[in-house]
Amino acid sequence: MSHTDQQFDQVAAICRDIFTKKMKDYGASWRILRPQSVTDQIFIKANRIRSIETKGVSKVDEGIRSELIAIVNYGIIGLIQLELGCSETDDLSYDKGVELYAKYMSEAKKLMMDKNHDYDEAWRSMRMESYTDLILMKIYRTKQIEDNQGKTLISEGIDANYFDMINYAVFGLIKINEAA
Repeated sequence: MSHTDQQFDQVAAICRDIFTKKMKDYGASWRILRPQSVTDQIFIKANRIRSIETKGVSKVDEGIRSELIAIVNYGIIGLIQLELGCSETDDLSYDKGVELYAKYMSEAKKLMMDKNHDYDEAWRSMRMESYTDLILMKIYRTKQIEDNQGKTLISEGIDANYFDMINYAVFGLIKINEAA
């Protein structure tokens, strides 16, 4: 599993690089997003992946890889927003944003490694389309929890769904890298 550990780190570095560059370009403008808006952003990205997978072609010059990276980054933004709450302004410094990003990426990796141990890397035998479908399912679950004001009777919360979305997107990115 050390290979998976290294592959996760490689994908995480790519995602972090894009996140930090966008923080330099835009600041933390995403701080104004309410949790539902973050979930909808992830939905847009996952729905586009499914559309590309179904149609077999993309008319916009950004493929599945860039959308998976966006899902990872929006998933982490969602976790940050759950911790801090949304804001009326861009109130997060670059350094604090990068620190929080690293915290949640590290938590996502730990969760992935724990589950990977228990499931014996079953994700490696899954099809790419399954990652997309599972991300979409997690989005619909998250939307339902949001509609219920965060209350669940037996289910995991919004944060657990964000972590799962992040990790399914990471699996997809690892598979894309392996195929290249």
